[in-house]
Amino acid sequence: QVELVESGGGLVEAGGSLRLSCAASGSILRINAMGWYRQAPGKARDLVAVITSGGTTNYADSVKGRYTISRDNTKNTVYMQMNSLKPEDTGVYYCNAEVVSWIWGIQRTRGYWGQGTQVTVSS
Repeated sequence: QVELVESGGGLVEAGGSLRLSCAASGSILRINAMGWYRQAPGKARDLVAVITSGGTTNYADSVKGRYTISRDNTKNTVYMQMNSLKPEDTGVYYCNAEVVSWIWGIQRTRGYWGQGTQVTVSS
């Protein structure tokens, strides 16, 4: 089993910054892509940023230039630095990881989700 634990959410004023962290633990051979998703109240869960094991990144247009995703492969941890926060950035942020594990003697790839961390940006 694999567990993702997020931290770093909170309440911040518009223009402020937050840094999210997500640490993966458990039966991990390697982790491919890691990403952050956001779910605003009453809306679907949308991709915010993703980073491959090699460090290639991709961002939603709404956060380009303000958010930076990074990872530490030695710690199986992904981070997201969020600057110049806006009220529309408010939502629950979920970490996702594509994890390769040995399951019944076979390498298998599965996606895992964290429990989510609330980010609230006040105007």
